[in-house]
Amino acid sequence: MIIKDIWLDVKAVRERDPAARNALEVLLLYQGVHALIWHRFAHWFYKHRMFFVARLISQIARFWTLIEIHPGAELGHGILIDHGCGVVIGETTVVGDNCTIYQGVTLGGVGLNKGKRHPTLGSNVTVGAGAKILGAFEVGDNCTIAANAVLLKPLENDTTAVGIPARPVKIGGVPIPKKQMAAAATMEQYEQMEQKVQRLEAELERMRGELAAAVGRKEEPKKKESEK
Repeated sequence: MIIKDIWLDVKAVRERDPAARNALEVLLLYQGVHALIWHRFAHWFYKHRMFFVARLISQIARFWTLIEIHPGAELGHGILIDHGCGVVIGETTVVGDNCTIYQGVTLGGVGLNKGKRHPTLGSNVTVGAGAKILGAFEVGDNCTIAANAVLLKPLENDTTAVGIPARPVKIGGVPIPKKQMAAAATMEQYEQMEQKVQRLEAELERMRGELAAAVGRKEEPKKKESEK
């Protein structure tokens, strides 16, 4: 199974990278392929709960390829990590088949809790150089995340997203009207403001509780004195 996965990765590079001349060159000289090969073995050990060996393999791969893939990440077939320097893929990340990942990409988490905290990419997703996808959400099939974009929310299938934070600009190759984009941005700002208000209300309620408790502690000695 691992051998088949490696062959599909080599084949993907051969078909999608115009600089690749033949399969042997790809297998021997492409650091993205080397990182995936190391990861296939590391992931096998990880699934069999041999975590130290799995992490050791991933660290060796990181040293030689400058690509960091946690052994717990689940990677599909036919993945192309092009150039690859600085790519970071977190523990609970899932990457679908035939995805393309360029240099400097981070598929990371935003929380410290255990469990699912990294993104899930569908099939045929392209992630541009320097892009960051952060959080436990899904990116649909055939999506494109532009270079240096920071994606913090889910994307539907066939969507192109750009910017910081990243917002959809095309669906199915058709540009989204500016009015619709503006309305979406306004709605997003409204949701952010609503979340801030909720946090402030929760903080105010907590402070009220602390104040009431403090007043109660001060009044208790006075009651005891009056009882005497």
